[in-house]
Amino acid sequence: MPIKTKIRKIGNSYGIVLPKEALQALKVEEGATVYLTEAPNNTLNMNPEKPGFDEIMRVAEEGMQQYRNTMRELAK
Repeated sequence: MPIKTKIRKIGNSYGIVLPKEALQALKVEEGATVYLTEAPNNTLNMNPEKPGFDEIMRVAEEGMQQYRNTMRELAK
């Protein structure tokens, strides 16, 4: 289910307002931390913070860096 929202200027930055349907789908409330991760085709995934997520992302990034040539070949 696509949820449409607009980018808005907030001070010197930009942001989006998430409708309550988006918050319900993510199972988050005001003040929650969410992560945006790059996905194929110029898209982003938004995920709520989960215990251990920082560590999982750190390990994944180290692995991708260590095996970047292999990853590049696999992406072809």
